[in-house]
Amino acid sequence: MFQLGSLLSQLHLTSKASEAAHGQIPKQTPTVPDFLQSVMKLTGLKKEYVFCNLRIPDQLQTTKDDINLVILSGHGIFCIDVKPWRGTVSAHNQNWHVQVKEEDQNFTNTCIEQIEDPLKAIMTKTANLCSHLKRSGVSVRQSLFFPRIIFLSPDCELDKELRKKRELVSHSQIEDFLKSFKEGYIAWISDAVTPSWISGHLSYRQMESVRDVLRRVGTWDLVRLHCGEQLKGDFQSCPYIALNRQETDTLEFSSVKTLSADSLWALLGHAPQVTVKMYKRGSNSWLGKSLNATTTIPSNTSVIFRISGEESDAKIPANAIHSITLSI
Repeated sequence: MFQLGSLLSQLHLTSKASEAAHGQIPKQTPTVPDFLQSVMKLTGLKKEYVFCNLRIPDQLQTTKDDINLVILSGHGIFCIDVKPWRGTVSAHNQNWHVQVKEEDQNFTNTCIEQIEDPLKAIMTKTANLCSHLKRSGVSVRQSLFFPRIIFLSPDCELDKELRKKRELVSHSQIEDFLKSFKEGYIAWISDAVTPSWISGHLSYRQMESVRDVLRRVGTWDLVRLHCGEQLKGDFQSCPYIALNRQETDTLEFSSVKTLSADSLWALLGHAPQVTVKMYKRGSNSWLGKSLNATTTIPSNTSVIFRISGEESDAKIPANAIHSITLSI
């Protein structure tokens, strides 16, 4: 399971392409990493109880949908999707409309985008998480699961009907929402000794059981390119490399940097090579990560990777990759 810090960029990438189609987000809009820092600061929770981009199997266990943020507290399990939308948001039957006005010196352009109901989506994913915990041997009352959608931008305005829904948290409500997670010392002692069915909260024993299950839930694989771009999705395969992702969590790619060395290699009739170092899962220590294996592959080898949201696999040259982080 990835740590929170390594997932900041991943969560930023979870915004659908349609959500970014509204143009540049104003500077005053909090970034997702900023929001996550606020989560840790205002809730007072330890990072062990905040999970990003958990991919929860559906009821049939045939597909997986990711939840941007899962917060585990004594109050319950909060399943949160984060939206960087701006404009006026309204619900129309099974879809929502996001209306954005782009003003220029000479004219005003209005763009209306139709989006599948995100509230229905987060409620379905929350129910799937409840079922997944039960299948894993942890039973938590459905009333202790709370689906939420957080709108980061101050330029996002919900219409009158949507503002009535407690599951929706606008920009102006974010701080109060996060502060609501704080519990006093008396509540902390009470929950430690009081059964859940009496307190109405999660007991500490339940919280630890839930946390153990969530730590084993997969997220997305992450490819970091030398150009600085990051891609989230599913690593499929790479010729010449056989790995067990239960044992390996990081692949680092490195190639010869100098042009003269590459030219000499080519003169000898060989293709330039890339060295791939594979590191053991969960082996972090003050000495660094433990090396699992090392191999050398041709630099033009294609790494097969299914980018999130795409319908076909991408072939990424090995010499363009800096590293690949593997989910469980």
